[in-house]
Amino acid sequence: MGNNEVKVEAKLLENFMKDVFIGLGVPEKDAEICAEILIVSDFRGITSHGIQRLKMYYDRIKAGYHKPVTEITIVKESPTTATLDGGNGMGHVVSHKAMEMAIEKAAEFGTGAVAVGNSTHYGIAGYYALMATKKNMIGLSVTNARPAIAPTFSVEPMMGTNPLTFGVPTDEEFDFILDAATSISQRGKIEVASRTNTPIPEGWVIDKNGELATDPIEILDLLMKGEAALLPLGGSGETLGGHKGYGYAVLVDMLSSALSGGPFLKDLTLDKGYKIGHFFLAIDVSKFIDVDIFKKITGNICRTLRNAKKAPGQDRIYTAGEQSYYSALQIAEEGVPLNKSLQDDINIMIKELGLEQYKFPF
Repeated sequence: MGNNEVKVEAKLLENFMKDVFIGLGVPEKDAEICAEILIVSDFRGITSHGIQRLKMYYDRIKAGYHKPVTEITIVKESPTTATLDGGNGMGHVVSHKAMEMAIEKAAEFGTGAVAVGNSTHYGIAGYYALMATKKNMIGLSVTNARPAIAPTFSVEPMMGTNPLTFGVPTDEEFDFILDAATSISQRGKIEVASRTNTPIPEGWVIDKNGELATDPIEILDLLMKGEAALLPLGGSGETLGGHKGYGYAVLVDMLSSALSGGPFLKDLTLDKGYKIGHFFLAIDVSKFIDVDIFKKITGNICRTLRNAKKAPGQDRIYTAGEQSYYSALQIAEEGVPLNKSLQDDINIMIKELGLEQYKFPF
């Protein structure tokens, strides 16, 4: 391990994160939800949204951008749909409630769809898709976010990284979980790279002059100033399909903002109250076909894909959700890796919140 990295047992980190949220005024049950979603991210190898994100929530709650107590209001409801107001509280909490409602509605009527407005960052989109697959349902989870992606043929950040995430149950040890931003990469990975001063690949980010940028620290500064933008899936222009990623990002913004009546695009900024939106969909497989038959077919699709002829030099083909499953097994055995920058953030929170009972190996 480089950069003075240490590994810490996942349950210890989860308990620490829960106590940090409680120390900030988040009710205990809500703090448990927030901490669970963050540690699941680390388990699944999405390091940008696990313990790495804790300091962001810490700073935003202290600055008043997020309310620690999440007051959820049902704005509108039908047997199969609902619109919730998150009260500018913890995005994880209202989103957990929203997907629970979608699942309950789907169990009764076949499908359930819930839109959320006036919310905040909700962690990894895949967590909510997993909530559905655990109930033998197909799950969809999307959210808009602060401006980051430039439209095709533009250099101006307009759309958020706007993940378009699906979960499908299978008969394998892991479900098919496609959890991906509609940009080539997302801001969180650049934040991770900045902690170790690791250059990012050329082609992720474009500056205001149309040049490709690779310095993560400089990029984060430019992104904050609106002088750089992430490129959509497919990259710059239309040659490699950048317009497709652009279109998907716009769709996510429409589902997240229009259905909840919330702000969109460049109005999603902290100084304007953030107020981001989410959308969740659950589909009960049993209302269409026997669950075991469905899961066998989806499992066969994945297995068939992994048995496809491999490219020269490649010895493995993966399907979505597989690598996250193996990552979780490894993290459970070895612990969550923490670089020096994260260690420093943790020590700050321990000192400021009086959590000296946590004795980490750094």
